[in-house]
Amino acid sequence: MAIENTAPERIEELVQKQKDFFATGTTRAIDWRRYQLKRFQEGLQKWEKPLCEALWKDLHKSYEEAYMTEIGLVYGEIREARRKVGRWARKRRKPTPLSVMPSSSYIVREPLGNTLIVSPWNYPVQLLLNPLVGAIAAGCTAILKPSPYVPNVSKALEEMIADTFEENFVAVVQGNREVNGELFKHRYDLVFLTGSPSLAKIVMAAQAKYLTPMVLELGGKSPCIVDKDADLTIAARRIAWGKCLNSGQTCIAPDYLFLHESIKDAFIEAFKKELAGLYPDGTEQSDYFVHIVKESAFDRLVGYFKDGEIVAGGHADRDKLWIEPTLLDKVSPDAPVMQEEIFGPIFPIMTFRDRYEVVNFVNGREKPLAFYYFGNASDGWDIIGRTTSGGACINDTIMHIANSHIPFGGVGNSGVGNYHSERSFLAFSHERAVVKSPTWIDLKFRYMPYGLFGLVKKLL
Repeated sequence: MAIENTAPERIEELVQKQKDFFATGTTRAIDWRRYQLKRFQEGLQKWEKPLCEALWKDLHKSYEEAYMTEIGLVYGEIREARRKVGRWARKRRKPTPLSVMPSSSYIVREPLGNTLIVSPWNYPVQLLLNPLVGAIAAGCTAILKPSPYVPNVSKALEEMIADTFEENFVAVVQGNREVNGELFKHRYDLVFLTGSPSLAKIVMAAQAKYLTPMVLELGGKSPCIVDKDADLTIAARRIAWGKCLNSGQTCIAPDYLFLHESIKDAFIEAFKKELAGLYPDGTEQSDYFVHIVKESAFDRLVGYFKDGEIVAGGHADRDKLWIEPTLLDKVSPDAPVMQEEIFGPIFPIMTFRDRYEVVNFVNGREKPLAFYYFGNASDGWDIIGRTTSGGACINDTIMHIANSHIPFGGVGNSGVGNYHSERSFLAFSHERAVVKSPTWIDLKFRYMPYGLFGLVKKLL
């Protein structure tokens, strides 16, 4: 199945329609937003099965994994937004200093306006629809751009959106990089992009002339440290799960292993055992092991096999786009597998004697999207305090994305801004400062020639 490019004229038409609709003020009403969120939830329920079937066709993603990592997360965001959008959007009174009295001060959260949401192929439902929850709750319009690399999912998403919303409010644009170029020519009030740092730079350059604010959810090489006092069974199980989820094609997947030299061999054996527990019949025939998205990604990943000594896995089938979870030992920090985000089920291994070796290594590279430490919690807090990343887990992987009460986002090369729950609402909102002053009194010292300046100086 191939995705047809949306024509430039059609893109221009949709952008203008959404600008005109936002200008009517319709989206500002809280009841209207609640109604649209209700329609969104009903639309997702109606299209849940087609979306899951499309995820299976494009990625070999099981219904269980599709629900847990995609559909279910969107349901959760919609339900919370429906309950809380009124609270999130209400006018907030703030303290007023003596120098501004007797005025009163407020923060008004208003919609940014017309927005563009661009999503990748690895979690094509969640990463397109979760930001849309924030856009709708905040009162914005949205043009959605899914990935052409998962054509069945992208087509199902287009049909779901057309079936659920008017196109002057939410619409889908389809296509390849040429379409991206056309989209990025237009002016938006916010661009929300989940993708690679290289794509983010293209978007930022194109939108620089408009000074468009952006939320950028990117990626990077997320380290996974296993210290000498870690529970190796738990560590191996949770790391194997985190790496095998979506076949490693996850922006927050543990990218490379940093093992204390004293437990390296024991961890490798534990990893093999726990992997066998997750997939008793192996991954090749499993309904619960996602396949690689396309041939070029497969070829890149298999090319990493030569960057170290294979101590587990190492098998692959290009026709099936299947790569066995693979551990690579004796990997040089300068090897190609250590230079870019892997985005697949391959795990390079390095060792350390002292945690500060890890600190120096991580701090010497681009800031990662995630950081994972297995060992004593106090040591985990110590190493987190000496490094930085978008998010982190101590004695776990991936799970920080599952809690909507904490922000999800990157830092530096791994992203700008964050979202989930109220933060999604805020990402698509402008917090407007308002001071309301009475007219029954008008203090003269604020005006030229500034009488009582000595008193004013003390108040400021």
